Amino acid sequence: MRRYLRGARAEVQEHLAARRLDEAARAEALRLYDGEAEGNAVVVARLLREQSIAASVRTVQRAVEERRRSQRASQVATVRFETAPGEQMQVDVGQRLVSIAGNLVRVFFVCAVLGFSRRLFVRAFLSARQDDWREGIAGAFERFGGVPRTLLIDNDGALVIGRDEATQTARLHPAFAAFCRDFGVEARVCRPYRARTKGKTESGVKYVKRNAIAGRAFGSFAEFAGHLDGWMREADERVHGTTHERPIDRFRREEAAALRPLPANPLPLRERHLHRKVANDALVDVDTVRYSVPHRLVRTGVEVLVGQSEVRIYSGAELVATHARTIEPHTSVIDFAHYRGLWRAPPQLPAAESPRALESLGRSLADYEAAVLGGTR
Repeated sequence: MRRYLRGARAEVQEHLAARRLDEAARAEALRLYDGEAEGNAVVVARLLREQSIAASVRTVQRAVEERRRSQRASQVATVRFETAPGEQMQVDVGQRLVSIAGNLVRVFFVCAVLGFSRRLFVRAFLSARQDDWREGIAGAFERFGGVPRTLLIDNDGALVIGRDEATQTARLHPAFAAFCRDFGVEARVCRPYRARTKGKTESGVKYVKRNAIAGRAFGSFAEFAGHLDGWMREADERVHGTTHERPIDRFRREEAAALRPLPANPLPLRERHLHRKVANDALVDVDTVRYSVPHRLVRTGVEVLVGQSEVRIYSGAELVATHARTIEPHTSVIDFAHYRGLWRAPPQLPAAESPRALESLGRSLADYEAAVLGGTR
């Protein structure tokens, strides 16, 4: 500033014009971009220098900008695919942290959408294993009252065990393939990294997260499941943004009659075999739920068979415990008889137990009174 006050003249800064390739060099850059460089402008600049064509990476980027933009547009552009009534159901699994009984629990939910009517089904689980997929898909069939001809699924490791490179087809897990044969539905797997193939259920998963679950808390998992059931009825009644009709109206008018009947005697949906080690409190863990076994099995290995409605626990060939299955997270299912003979009750027992509950542990109130008073009143 002092220099200018003393009379110095301000200099005019000149900016060089952005360099552009001539037509021949630009044609060569595009050829390399589509060929050897495989769409990489840095590689194009290097290959041009090898041909004595001086060009910076930014110059090459400007030269191929229009080509790159058109390629991206062709990759993301999607033609909406509509299916006939009863033709297809799309299925996907989403997950979200949900407040249940004051705790944040990671919940997985199977979301299914009928392609024609856009009727939506959702069921929540504590995991996303194959038996959860099967139970959720079968639940959708039951709610809709029939089975579509095809089932479009994702490349999930629980359902798909690989791809045949020669035929470019997916190989289904044998248990899931048997499930599909049992219900008479053809499973089709969408292309890897091509989520738009099943865009209807992708939108359904977002709708469940943002509309059914967001900003809500639940006192129990059962309350959460009941909320989803009521929310599905509301979703049936809304006017869909694409069809401009209520899904339930399209379903009743055209799709219900197009679905095929459910099997009379379907195979079991859930038969998971697990190996567990019994903890010191005589409990085994299954998906955050703990089930009791006889206390003599503490620190031993047991086999757990998880069915749709019950959990059976074996020590070798011996059935040592049978419990009603629950999906209430972080809870314990206890048979007090498993602790009979112990001096102390299991930690899950309430602070004040009735005399009958104490007697089930092998001690009566009279026994405790005799120990304290020395057998006299």
